[in-house]
Amino acid sequence: LSAEELAETCEGYLDNMLLHGTTTVEIKSGYGLNLKEELKILEAIELLKKIHPIDIVPTFLGAHAVPAEFRDNPKGYVEEVIDMLPRVKGHVRFCDVFCDEGAFSLEDSRKILERAKALGFGIKLHAGEFKDLGGTSLAAELGACSVDHLDYVNDQGIESLVKKGVVGVLLPGVPFFLRQSHFAPARRMIEKGLPVALGTDFNPGSCPTENMQLIITLACLEMGLSPEEAINAATINAAHAIGMAAQVGSLEPGKKADIVILDIPSYKHLPYRFGTNHVDMVIKAGKVAVEEGKIVLGHRA
Repeated sequence: LSAEELAETCEGYLDNMLLHGTTTVEIKSGYGLNLKEELKILEAIELLKKIHPIDIVPTFLGAHAVPAEFRDNPKGYVEEVIDMLPRVKGHVRFCDVFCDEGAFSLEDSRKILERAKALGFGIKLHAGEFKDLGGTSLAAELGACSVDHLDYVNDQGIESLVKKGVVGVLLPGVPFFLRQSHFAPARRMIEKGLPVALGTDFNPGSCPTENMQLIITLACLEMGLSPEEAINAATINAAHAIGMAAQVGSLEPGKKADIVILDIPSYKHLPYRFGTNHVDMVIKAGKVAVEEGKIVLGHRA
């Protein structure tokens, strides 16, 4: 697909997110795995930023997987990603690396992220989705903004994130969709003082849902969060995880007035009444964006 066709497809996904109450989203690249295709994805993101009311934070995830042509030379692809960094710098806010079994080693992740940090990227990691390779310690050392997944993490890793103020982004929809029984140890993280955020990890392979309301339910049922903790994780903590807490994530003077009004008698019904879209109205930056189940603001209004 062209960048324009990608943007048109993704506009429908963003519409669905908005209808379910999401007003800010991080979009990662990482499905091109070469400079031309990664730039095309980032171009599509830029097109979406111009036409959609949702705020979009772009992240470069060129180190998402080792492509087939580098299967026998993964170090060669690490160098390819490092060479991509100056070319994508102006299009993104963060650089992310998938540091896990079957993806990138701790050594290779460090090499990419140290170069990205030197170039002025904000730093993120995928870590601990399948195995704990020590990505949490690397994230803390490099001053990462956030780390995604953390299904497998030890106490030392959690404590290292706490010390450096790194946000743990938990993605319960992934083990749910993959029919796995192991979820991130959210209760232990919270007890140790780690700020946890929630995300969909919306993607074609492991979590094809745009519905954050469902993710809040899964966080309560499978990870032991209270409704209050899950809502905080999906709002203000999630804003911190993408460096946007000064603009969005809570109702405070000086922020963007992003407001979701839900047709439920209590916030406790948000995780309880799962599988139903409870949105009555979405206000984006002080303007009504969704009303009576329809988008009324933006390109498709």
